[in-house]
Amino acid sequence: MTKNASCQFPGAFSIDLSDADVLEAMTSIQGYIDITPKDFKEIYQIAFRHAIDRLSKSVTAEQIMTRNVIAVLPDTDLIQTARLMSDAGISGVPVAGNDRKVIGVISEKDFLKRMGDIGSGSFMSVIAHCLSSKGCVALPIQGKTAKDIMTTPAITARPDTSISELSRMLKDHNINRLPIAGDDGRLTGIVSRGDIVNSYCANVLV
Repeated sequence: MTKNASCQFPGAFSIDLSDADVLEAMTSIQGYIDITPKDFKEIYQIAFRHAIDRLSKSVTAEQIMTRNVIAVLPDTDLIQTARLMSDAGISGVPVAGNDRKVIGVISEKDFLKRMGDIGSGSFMSVIAHCLSSKGCVALPIQGKTAKDIMTTPAITARPDTSISELSRMLKDHNINRLPIAGDDGRLTGIVSRGDIVNSYCANVLV
């Protein structure tokens, strides 16, 4: 297999080998192979699953995290926060004190759900509300700072957390990123869903 942009998260895809794939692989091996194509395919699929499992337990947050983390202080105004997120093309940032200890996280959802009564807090609900309203839907959070809308306490992971555990945490908490903090609570990196996917693509699909 080759690396490609369409690589998906493990568990969301399966590798389906055709009989032609198996026969070609078997004929490329020199010598006599006392095994049927069906057995060959089953062995490969089991081995692939073992490789995925081994990878998920051996690769840690420290190995895949983004170290140059964009974060904001609790008193950073929301205009600056929104601009930072927009300029960086990210949908969320950790909120950390001057000591770099993580105290919260701000995502696009935190902005949306605090812009008045806009139902689900989705982007389209903001559009619908804006189109039917005479005022700006952002007025309720005008003049506020990061600490006013952040989600707290922040859900964080340790540098030695395995990617299988990172995946579980993202799924269980329905979030897209995890700040990585050491034993002292200080921010050392951040892991997104994309980082985990890329890790599998780079290490398994070679």
